[in-house]
This record gives sequence, structure tokens and C-alpha cells, in this order.
Amino acid sequence: MVIYGVALLAGCMMVGLVIGDLLGLALGINANLGGVGIAMLLLIFVTSFLKDRDKLPDATSAGINFWNAMYIPIVVAMAASQNVAAAFSGGLVSLLGGALAVILGLLLVPVITGKPEADRQNDSMNAHQGNGLTNHSKAAR
Repeated sequence: MVIYGVALLAGCMMVGLVIGDLLGLALGINANLGGVGIAMLLLIFVTSFLKDRDKLPDATSAGINFWNAMYIPIVVAMAASQNVAAAFSGGLVSLLGGALAVILGLLLVPVITGKPEADRQNDSMNAHQGNGLTNHSKAAR
């Protein structure tokens, strides 16, 4: 049942938002700093903690997975749109900083995934061959 896990998600969201508000107050900013991200991390840690101790039933885990797929990306997208609006009002430096972060993030994907250079070259060569079928498999048809 999907309702399982909603209380855990809501609790993590509330705690994350409170911590984000407290961080904003501590830094003298009238904003929530990272509340959604903190909530997501809390959900990951609490879920992992409960799974390690066999205290997370399958129904609850399925409910959390459902809400991860539906709710959290929507909240992150809403937070990102607010950040874009703030960047436009902040000027050129904030726009350049955002663009640089995106470019560096894209460049670091192969490094983080640990894909060797030879595999990346093989993937690009397979992509250039069309549908990825080798000459041997084409001849077999």
C-alpha cells in the first residue's frame, strides 16, 4: 500500500525544513538554506538505518520508493525554479556560476561513475556504427 512510508517522508521533510530555516537564521539570511536537500539526506539515512536493522517492512519500503519517484523530484524542481529566479535577479555573476556548476557536473559524470577511458571510446565507436549491431549480427539476419 502506498500510504506506508508517507509519515517517514513527511517527518524527514519537516525536520529538514526546520534545520534549513535555522541555518538561514544563523547566517542572517531570511531564507531556508538546503531544507529539501537535508530532508532527502535524512530520508536516505533513516531508511538505510531501518533496513540494516530489519525494521523496514516491504510495504513501507515500496511506499517510500513511490514517493521518491513522485514527490521529491517535484519539490526539487520547485526549489530549482526559485533558485533560477533568484539568479536572474542576482545578475550575471550568479548566472555564470550556475552555468559553470552545470558544465563541471556534466564533465565529472564519467569520473564519478568510474568508467575507464577505453570503455568511453568503445561506447562512442558503437554509437557511430548506427544501431549498435556489429557486422556479424547484421549478416546473421
